[in-house]
Amino acid sequence: MSEEPMLEIGGLNSFYGKAHILNDLAFSVKRGEVVALLGRNGAGKTTTMKSIMQLVRPRSGHVRFCGREITGLPSHKVARLGLGYVPEERRIFTNLTILENLEVGRQARRAGTPFWSEDDLFKLFPNLWERRNAPGKAMSGGEQQMLTIARTLMGNPRLLLLDEPSEGIAPIIVEQMASTILKFKQEGLTVIISEQNLHFAKIVADRAVIIEGGEKKFDGSFGDLEDRPEIRDAYLSV
Repeated sequence: MSEEPMLEIGGLNSFYGKAHILNDLAFSVKRGEVVALLGRNGAGKTTTMKSIMQLVRPRSGHVRFCGREITGLPSHKVARLGLGYVPEERRIFTNLTILENLEVGRQARRAGTPFWSEDDLFKLFPNLWERRNAPGKAMSGGEQQMLTIARTLMGNPRLLLLDEPSEGIAPIIVEQMASTILKFKQEGLTVIISEQNLHFAKIVADRAVIIEGGEKKFDGSFGDLEDRPEIRDAYLSV
């Protein structure tokens, strides 16, 4: 008997007003897996993440997390169940210090999931330790991205959603971000990343789900994707 997926999405239809963004989207994520949502800008990747978090309420379909139906739950209750969301916009508290930002994200330890202390996070992101008493507004974009991830990890999530983690940050920070996600994998954390950068996704993820026009166009390994250049050219080429 196969293990039940940690996250299961089925027949998801989400809208912004009258605009139909997700069309019967369906995929699942196993415990401890890193899955990359790939697609061009506007394909529906961010809407997928917001629909999982119930920040966008699906009109139909379901989202199940750890065997529980979470469709229609308030977003704060979804977060308390152990779903951590790192939006592309970062959204740190700019007038609070790094230490204060981390404290805002603190939640109780969860059984069966990695526990992240402040010390763990400062080892993961040494830049944050060096500037721990600095206000958020004094940080670079890459440092703000690290802080947003660290603050989310203070909630000890079972599953982490990372929206465009490599977007708009310096190449050296992108390398550090890749190392960080690989560290998450070693710790057994389940991760979904939204990415346009295929090279970055191949380094960190176990599997690719390609979305175009809110529909799933591919779901498989990167080896399978390499064997199907017509898929890559149709949905990932600029």
